[in-house]
Order: sequence, then C-alpha cells, then structure tokens
Amino acid sequence: MARGHQKELAQQKNAKKAAAAKKGSDQKKSAGAALHFTCTVCRSQMGDPKTYKQHFESKHSKLPLPDVLKDQA
Repeated sequence: MARGHQKELAQQKNAKKAAAAKKGSDQKKSAGAALHFTCTVCRSQMGDPKTYKQHFESKHSKLPLPDVLKDQA
C-alpha cells in the first residue's frame, strides 16, 4: 500500500499550502486600508491629500474647498 502513504503525505502538504494561502494578505483589504480621504461630494476615495486636492479642483471646481484641503499647499 505505498499509494496510501503517498496520498496522506500529499493531503498534508496540500493542507499546509492552503493554510498558508488563506493566512496571506488580502489585496482588497490592504488597498482599502490605504484610502484615507473620501471626497465629500462624490464619495470617491483617495490615498493622500495631494491627490484629493487635485481631484476636488478638477471635478468640483465650482464648490468651495473643504476644510481638510485648505491648509494643503
């Protein structure tokens, strides 16, 4: 019964591999955690204030700048 032993070893190896893959970082969660700023008008999410200011000036130029962006250079 050599195949029975090989099967057990293969199952153990695959279980260990699946556990490692499950434990790994989730790309969606890590990308979502990097988005700190949310546009007050359209609810778009941006990672840094510079991008947020550029977005606001180009997409919502007729509206006053939010307080978060007023101190940005």
